[in-house]
Amino acid sequence: MNRYLALIMAVIYGAELQAQTLQPAPRLVVNIAIDQLRTDYIEYFAPKYSDEGLRRLLENGTVYQAASYPFTPVDRASAIASIATGTTPYYHGIIGTRWLDRNTLRPVFCVDDPKHYTSPWRLATTTVSDELKVSTHGSAIVWSVASNREAAILSAGHAANGAIWFDNIKNDWRSSTYYTAREVEWFNSYKKTTANSIENKTVTNDDVVKIALQAATSTAMGRDDVSDMLCITLSAAPPAAAEATNWQIEMESVYMKLDKTLAHLINEIESSIGKEHVLFVVTSTGYVDEANEDLSKYNIPTGTFYINRTANLLNIYLSAIYGQGRYVEMCFHNQMYLNHKLIEQKRLGISEVLGRCQDFLVQIAGVGDVYTSERLLDGNNDILKLRNGFNPLLSGDIFVAVTPGWKLVNEETGESFSPRASFIPFPIIFYGAGTKAEHINTPVTTDRIAPTIAKTIHIRAPNACSAEPLP
Repeated sequence: MNRYLALIMAVIYGAELQAQTLQPAPRLVVNIAIDQLRTDYIEYFAPKYSDEGLRRLLENGTVYQAASYPFTPVDRASAIASIATGTTPYYHGIIGTRWLDRNTLRPVFCVDDPKHYTSPWRLATTTVSDELKVSTHGSAIVWSVASNREAAILSAGHAANGAIWFDNIKNDWRSSTYYTAREVEWFNSYKKTTANSIENKTVTNDDVVKIALQAATSTAMGRDDVSDMLCITLSAAPPAAAEATNWQIEMESVYMKLDKTLAHLINEIESSIGKEHVLFVVTSTGYVDEANEDLSKYNIPTGTFYINRTANLLNIYLSAIYGQGRYVEMCFHNQMYLNHKLIEQKRLGISEVLGRCQDFLVQIAGVGDVYTSERLLDGNNDILKLRNGFNPLLSGDIFVAVTPGWKLVNEETGESFSPRASFIPFPIIFYGAGTKAEHINTPVTTDRIAPTIAKTIHIRAPNACSAEPLP
């Protein structure tokens, strides 16, 4: 009897001890994605930072120094969606900012919505903020602010109170009727008071932070024990007109301004809510937009691969084998979309046709490799990142990887770009709400951010997230 009593007491004591040591959930999570942020630039300009911005995050936060995305290619839309959902485009469906609609053979924008103009309806899984809304029965407050609509919408997710971005055509801040049929009072008031200040002006990080802070204040975010979430997208991209010869001056200005913006954001939120009640999460979108250089001037091996011309040649080749027909319907970016109806009508096996296409394309000058949809779906470890960036319902049937140094051109769409496989170093930083000040060199991936936030605020991870939380 005494043994059973002792066992019961031990269980009770253990439960009480666990309750005492459980870190309280932060009242506010500020989830910050910084477009094109790079570790090498952060370090290069570090001596000139203040003590309250980037330096405070790096010295007082938990810094995962070797972060990367678990898929490729990465752009702003796919990166933001993956941070929010804790998974890859293979599951969440945002394979890029734009992709080709198989039914219409026309490009679609990732957050376009015929009913609401803009919404997250193409985002196929829940986000961490969606799960926060569900777990609190809607009482949690979630807002998202960015200078562009795809970042604002994809960060906000499906269940947010609202998403705000700057509309360059209307020259005004805008939200979506998807979240609310009528714009909220504080937002209308803010737009009236700032209308003159942003006329004919490029929106800066300071402008984004200003309206984000207004959202937090006006909606009383972080004022009770129910966790809220504020998603902010900033930019560390070089100015569009920057010349390569002035990269140091241009980027120094970008990072110095970013440092001051982050200092202002952190100071304002900590002073109003308290450092112990706020968790800041900071990372990068993990890619860099680079200008196309004429490598031939430097005697570097280069060339031009015309994907639309190559598709026409491929159609001639397949017609000679299977009979006349337009087997490749359209090219978009580096992808070719096959005519599945024609292939079915001719009673051809898709595997055979894909194999023929691959055998033909690898012989073309400028082609480094060819990835078919079947090859990607096999999911071998050597191409796992490519498979994670692929979605069988949305992506093309054939991906052409051009030789490094070569330029891919589509004369029909006017698209021209030089793919690069360069590694872009960037961190993941957790600061505030009891986090430790330490630097961790172990490589980590960004799909672990969402489950880490979920664990911190004591909710379940998004529904397609299989990554474990960061230690």
